[in-house]
Amino acid sequence: MTEAQLRRAKRLIRALCANCDHGCCLLLDDGDAPCPCPQMLTYSVLCRYFRSAVLPVDRELYGEVLGADHRRRCPECGQPFLPRSPNTRYCPDCAAKRTRRHKRAWAAKNRGRA
Repeated sequence: MTEAQLRRAKRLIRALCANCDHGCCLLLDDGDAPCPCPQMLTYSVLCRYFRSAVLPVDRELYGEVLGADHRRRCPECGQPFLPRSPNTRYCPDCAAKRTRRHKRAWAAKNRGRA
């Protein structure tokens, strides 16, 4: 992770991680002394809970950190995007334009039928 990505990840951890209590990891706490959250200290993704439950909330950061294999290229504009479901083909902007275009064509084809 870069410095900017680490800052975004720390914000997510503080706000959403159920195992982080004021910078201390509850899963690693043995009762003697508070254990700092290792995910807040490193530039790599160590914590499985962070990877599966916290990181997917920020889809852009998720795609950046876990690699380009989660991103797809839009066939219309060619821009990479992070799909919301497995069968998403187009980026959100092109998908909206495409939907309008298809609805317009359908309405023109079906005018006069009633």
